[in-house]
Amino acid sequence: MVTCFCGNEAVLRTSWTNTNPGRMFWSCSQSVPNCGFFLWFDPPMCVRSRAIIPGLLTSRNLLQERLNTLASANRRLKKWLICSWLLFIVMFYM
Repeated sequence: MVTCFCGNEAVLRTSWTNTNPGRMFWSCSQSVPNCGFFLWFDPPMCVRSRAIIPGLLTSRNLLQERLNTLASANRRLKKWLICSWLLFIVMFYM
């Protein structure tokens, strides 16, 4: 257990900045005001990792947005397909 300067239990967080992507650190559990406690949890990443990971995260986010767009379009097309089949059945039996 890690305690911060104010005596509370510190929380483990993850940094998503471009300089330290995915790196974990301890910080004060209070949001405002906090005591300013900060301690890295893991060792620093190599230069190559710091250069590559932001690009990978950006690519992943773009792919996730594209997936969400396609899933939405897929749901919409399924609704249209069901409606068209229902209309076809109604027209067939008339």
